[in-house]
Amino acid sequence: MSTMSELHAEHEEHHHAPRGLMRWVLTTNHKDIGSMYLWFSFTMFIVGGAMAMVIRAELFQPGLQLVDPNFFNQMTTVHGLIMVFGAVMPAFTGLANWLIPMMIGAPDMALPRMNNWSFWILPFAFSMLLASLFMEGGGPNFGWTFYAPLSTKYSPDSTALFVFAIHIMGISSIMGAINVIVTIMNLRAPGMTYMKLPLFVWTWFITAFLLIAVMPVLAGAVTMVLTDKYFGTSFFDAAGGGDPVLFQHIFWFFGHPEVYIMILPSFGIISAIIPAFSRKKLFGYSSMVYATASIAGLSFLVWAHHMFTTGMPVQAELFFMYCTMLISVPTGVKVFNWVATMWRGSITFETPMLFAIAFIVLFTIGGFSGLMLAITPVDFQYHDTYFVVAHFHYVLVTGAVFSIMAAAYYWLPKWTGKMYDEGLGRLHFWCSLISVNVLFFPMHFLGLSGMPRRIPDYALQFADVNAIVSIGGFAFGLSQFIFLYMVIKCIRSGEPAPAKPWEGSEGLEWDALPSPAPYHSFSTPPEVK
Repeated sequence: MSTMSELHAEHEEHHHAPRGLMRWVLTTNHKDIGSMYLWFSFTMFIVGGAMAMVIRAELFQPGLQLVDPNFFNQMTTVHGLIMVFGAVMPAFTGLANWLIPMMIGAPDMALPRMNNWSFWILPFAFSMLLASLFMEGGGPNFGWTFYAPLSTKYSPDSTALFVFAIHIMGISSIMGAINVIVTIMNLRAPGMTYMKLPLFVWTWFITAFLLIAVMPVLAGAVTMVLTDKYFGTSFFDAAGGGDPVLFQHIFWFFGHPEVYIMILPSFGIISAIIPAFSRKKLFGYSSMVYATASIAGLSFLVWAHHMFTTGMPVQAELFFMYCTMLISVPTGVKVFNWVATMWRGSITFETPMLFAIAFIVLFTIGGFSGLMLAITPVDFQYHDTYFVVAHFHYVLVTGAVFSIMAAAYYWLPKWTGKMYDEGLGRLHFWCSLISVNVLFFPMHFLGLSGMPRRIPDYALQFADVNAIVSIGGFAFGLSQFIFLYMVIKCIRSGEPAPAKPWEGSEGLEWDALPSPAPYHSFSTPPEVK
């Protein structure tokens, strides 16, 4: 019969992280996999950002200076694909891996081997996508929305690599989503009912269903592109009885829910941070859950607002216009609830709270320009101009990316067991906030004046504003290296963090676990009162 000390030693051995390179290759631990997703996502953020710098350097002055138009188009295309599928989505998946088991009192994700696999196929997918840039004829040059016939009849030979890469990213997303759903449904701690789940868990739960619903649609679209280009089918070729507008319907039936896949987890993050630094309970918890679910449901009814100029019947245009306006109602509910949570709270302005407040204000700007784009007759002027570029970057940069930054600052002490440098955090915030607005706000006016998007050259009257926008772009890009330096400094030499570094934070990850969170969080599930 073994003694208690032997049992304890054995327990310790199982509960410490293994060492060496193979730990990362073979790991099934949700924290390791979460960390790998987050580092991968930041790497892709820098790569995609470098491509944006090429775009902004070319647009600094009118005329063709640095790159030829074909390469410019490759940069706009691959920048979009990398930022959507390589930066924002893996960052949210990394946060889900780290936080969901700790928030619901689970020992790990439900399907740990699949979890490892869903991460490790991503670097191969993106290596393939980036390798296509070096092929003869260049990489994908048809925009991240890869409209046919640009992606079929007129596309470069590397299109097959692009299609394969998209398939692999989609497989990774679907596996991650299945894992999230199974974990939340089966591994909650006793007493953790659905209406006690933290909002981050709720938003991810709903996002996972969206992923499973729309990723196969994307797979169908790229497969038809593949067969149209290489196997002589004509799904999108009018000469063979197909329809190029059909491509847009299929793509946006995936693409619009995809936008909400990239923003719903943000709502969960902000709903954790605002109450913590306001030292109040979140206002209207259940209305937040229902609002998230209604946004997800309505996201399937608005896809054709990207297509108002394709000559749809007026009845269809009216339907999509009203549905698009309707989706702003549950989003407004969320903004109202966050503001009501801050109302009369004892607010302090640490870096996570600064990013969260900036998120609310700037995401709302993106929401309002979205409402403008929803008005069908007016959209005829805005369509395919820089106004649209400004709109979706306000949603995805000051929305999704700012919320990811907020999450990193908020949970970093729990992940590393060390406090980050608050001065560096604030410097990163203010540099990012000012530069991102210099970068994207003037684009609204460029678009209203008629500057089309995805062009390497432009009319002389847009020169001054473009120079300002490019300077904002370079400043925003450089600001992100402050963040990288802050994270490395925190990991290496930060002050030890208490188990609950933020006074107002609530949840199992703060109340039931030390900082840093141990390699295996809950060997026995905690009781939720």
